[in-house]
Amino acid sequence: RWRKGRSATCPLTTHRSRWRRPSSTRRFLRNSARPCPATSRRWPEHWRGWDLRAGLLAAGLPAREVRRHHAPFRRFWAERFFTSAYCRLDVPIPGAAVFVRAVAAAGARVAYVTGRPAWMEDGTLEVFRRHAFVLPDGVRAHLLMKPGDALSDEAWKALAREEVDALGPVVLAFDNEPAHVNAYARAWPGALAVHLDTDHSPLPVEVLPWIPSVADFRAPELSLEAAEEAAGAR
Repeated sequence: RWRKGRSATCPLTTHRSRWRRPSSTRRFLRNSARPCPATSRRWPEHWRGWDLRAGLLAAGLPAREVRRHHAPFRRFWAERFFTSAYCRLDVPIPGAAVFVRAVAAAGARVAYVTGRPAWMEDGTLEVFRRHAFVLPDGVRAHLLMKPGDALSDEAWKALAREEVDALGPVVLAFDNEPAHVNAYARAWPGALAVHLDTDHSPLPVEVLPWIPSVADFRAPELSLEAAEEAAGAR
């Protein structure tokens, strides 16, 4: 049983990148030779996944314009999405900062494990500071970022699990990707693995039936009072 003050680790996914997609879309369409009136619409709620066509259609762009814009927009998006400049637009999953502070106060180490590449560190830390997250210091909190493009997210998360293991016994683990949270549950059977039911890749992977899913960190079972209790039960 884990008690306050003992070494324990909580790997986390805490932010949404949804704002980066509408921002890059608006910029691209504003600079297009034929500007589109859909750029004046409210955007983030139109993006429910990673399909750029679906997002453009949901925002009201006619199908013929989606076909016209898709290929050049994908190039435009790829050049900007994985940059510090654009990740500064990320917003926390509701309740994430409060939950992370509670876990850290309970005595656990925090490991922010992300598939974003290392060159996005400055923007990532800026968002952490803006929203009062526990900042990585290499002791109580760690930021594990993919070293480059050569690794797939799946390969990187496997390597990151080894780094997390070195920090201490894992008590809680969160991820939005079904494949990754399933791997956490298998790697750390004594920990509580939780699926964050937000955006994820289109890979046809189902969350393991025994893994709970939550929409955000405000779920009752993830309250301030439950944070230490959940960890303590491991």
